[in-house]
Amino acid sequence: MAEDPQRNFRSAYYEKVGFRGVEEKRSLEILLKDNPLDVEKLSTFSQRFPLPSMYRIHVWKVLLGILPPHTDSHALVSRYRTEQFEDISAALTSMRFISSATPPTEVYLRMYQLEFLQLPRRSELKPPDAGDENFLAVAQAMEEIVDDPVDCYWLIRCFINQFNHKFGDSIPHLPKSLEHFLSQEDSGLLAHLKTSGCLGSLPYCLWFRRCFAGCLPESSLQRVWDKVISGSCKILVFVAVEILLNYKIVLMGMSQPDGVFNFLSNMPQENTDAIVTKAIDLWHKHCGTPMHSV
Repeated sequence: MAEDPQRNFRSAYYEKVGFRGVEEKRSLEILLKDNPLDVEKLSTFSQRFPLPSMYRIHVWKVLLGILPPHTDSHALVSRYRTEQFEDISAALTSMRFISSATPPTEVYLRMYQLEFLQLPRRSELKPPDAGDENFLAVAQAMEEIVDDPVDCYWLIRCFINQFNHKFGDSIPHLPKSLEHFLSQEDSGLLAHLKTSGCLGSLPYCLWFRRCFAGCLPESSLQRVWDKVISGSCKILVFVAVEILLNYKIVLMGMSQPDGVFNFLSNMPQENTDAIVTKAIDLWHKHCGTPMHSV
């Protein structure tokens, strides 16, 4: 029986945008037509399969609670979100915290601070602290993914809140988890990092506090954030493991903690999609098909 060229074209397209087959696309489309949306099923789908760009932002907004499960109220809620964004922005402008020349990431930071009663007095403004720098890094990365400033702010706000509330207690333990899984994948590399004193100097803040914002390019980063938003921060550990494995030859030739830190903080960008793909495979290998695992 002759192969159907059109079917082959569709299959190749769906694989390119992140699906292994047509059935997965249909499954997601069916999930997105439910009213109310089954958030648990959407979360499980996002953990099991990649989200293509055509659906990603919408799914993120649902999983982060920006849009409610009842789809018939999405238009109304979106209008409220826009109005709240405009009200906060106008208030900050009136208080002279922001202006038309303020970079968008700083605008988002000041909006977040105002909403959560963290906005300092204008006379007490200081350079960004570590928490602010983490926020700004995530904001800069999100701005590269999302075009609309209203969506961008709400995604930053809710992503950071969800991450801190769900995983705040787990983050300090991720370096130890990294050590555990690296010992299973390459004990020799782990031994070198330990004996050289480099293990404790890895860029853990960049990896685990900023969720690789500023480390991975947008095309790779959003695939990692799919998993974080759908309920797992442990994916961050496996991305870090795969980065170390990918640059093993370079790292084995380095013995200065500062050199290792600087290299990994500014690592090459050309191979990151492959690194993330391997990290997701490693995540499934060690955790099965995780559901809201931390």
